[in-house]
Amino acid sequence: MTKSYSKEDTRRIAAILAEAAQAEVMPRFRRLSADAVHTKSSPRDLVTDADEAAERFIAARLAKLHPSAIMVGEEASTRNPALLNTLVDADLAFLIDPIDGTRNFVAGLPLFGMMVAVCHRGDVLAGVIYDPVAHDWAMAVRGEGAWSEAGDGTQTPLKVAQPAPPQDMDGLIATGFLPEPQRSLVNGNLAALASTASLRCAAHEYRLAASGHCHVMLYNKLDPWDHAAGWLLHREAGGFSAHFDASPYKPTHRSGGLLYAPDVGSWHAARRALMGDDIPPA
Repeated sequence: MTKSYSKEDTRRIAAILAEAAQAEVMPRFRRLSADAVHTKSSPRDLVTDADEAAERFIAARLAKLHPSAIMVGEEASTRNPALLNTLVDADLAFLIDPIDGTRNFVAGLPLFGMMVAVCHRGDVLAGVIYDPVAHDWAMAVRGEGAWSEAGDGTQTPLKVAQPAPPQDMDGLIATGFLPEPQRSLVNGNLAALASTASLRCAAHEYRLAASGHCHVMLYNKLDPWDHAAGWLLHREAGGFSAHFDASPYKPTHRSGGLLYAPDVGSWHAARRALMGDDIPPA
């Protein structure tokens, strides 16, 4: 396999996500029974019958398009964590997040998304984030840019926000998985930014950042299905991201945190503002 994935192939993934939403997700939205919701690692880590059914649907459709590909779904990986190890050597692997923002979905809040990233030997080639409520997508292909696409096929290029000083930055900051004392340090410095929030949904947070509606994002829990598609979307929209130590991200990395900003300079400014120190620019 070549180290590329076409825009048309990416749009086929987009269509599969829309089909899965229509068949398995939206019919269950605001109609979940109590026995359709389950906990995984904690009471805040939820899975529903919709997550499970959508992942099966998406994986089956992708397998028809690419019979030799490896499917690494969030729910399948919960049952078999060894699936994550296949990302390093797989010629073609699909990272599937059937419903990102499951807590919002369970709460009846229309703020959730569906994500797929295409990987080759640990590198992200393409990513799709679908909003099943608005019925539109954000897509990226490595080296070919990022764009949003409406249900009628209208495409709009995506571009991150212009660089700004920390006091003018809007941030989407998730500190819940930071270890102490780093968590208290970052929480104590949030006022250095103009505003901060968390949508409890990486899919929509990545879409906001890639379309220029926020400057900074910070994460520490790095499950690859949560971040691979959005990382490429942000990069292809012109943004810069890195682990907290300034090393580059790959979906095979599950620690080290992730910080996003419009460019390298504002990344360092945001890191100083939130973490109180800096790393010399490379």
